[in-house]
Amino acid sequence: MIYSTSCKELKYSPRLRSGYHQLKIREHDIPKTAFTTRYRLYECTVMSFGLTNAPTYFMSMMNKVFMEFLDKFVVVFIDDILVYSKKEEEHKEHLRLVLEKLREHQLYAKFSKCEFWLKEVGFLGHVISGEGIAVDPTKVQYVTEWLAPTSVGEIRSFLGLAGYYRRFIEKFSKIAKPMTELLKKDTKFKWTEDCEASFQELKKRLVTTPVLIL
Repeated sequence: MIYSTSCKELKYSPRLRSGYHQLKIREHDIPKTAFTTRYRLYECTVMSFGLTNAPTYFMSMMNKVFMEFLDKFVVVFIDDILVYSKKEEEHKEHLRLVLEKLREHQLYAKFSKCEFWLKEVGFLGHVISGEGIAVDPTKVQYVTEWLAPTSVGEIRSFLGLAGYYRRFIEKFSKIAKPMTELLKKDTKFKWTEDCEASFQELKKRLVTTPVLIL
């Protein structure tokens, strides 16, 4: 979803204040949140972290709130909101619309977490600017220290990270194939020279990714 934000010059990135806690729980559902301490029984009256459906419900709510703006000048992920525009006057109007929408639904942003008039912004593991979209170097800087996987689970973990940035890695599937072969059912784990070459090449590509101009 963030790939529609590239080539835009001005950005604003607010975050809601204690996002989940801004949503009240229906009265008849409150008992379902009960938990016991050594002193007494407690129930949540607002959505709390850890509830099974909390992320899904919150994301759905945010999408409904900003539906008319999504992929036009707004991207939302949980309680993070990215407002992007090409021109300054346009950006002012976009900000006004977003802030009015928050006020309309009685949702409050945390001022210390808001960033205004940005030429470049980090969002969902990417750095977005007028030049395009790039991998956030702070998210992959430790990749060079990643040791070779010794189990299928460790391969999945590494490929999970690498796969998230596959748009930046030309011929990703071909490079990763020796490792993905080990994920097949009933395949014995054997770390070969081809696997090591695949692993090292992906590590190198992750820390030298290009800027995508979309």
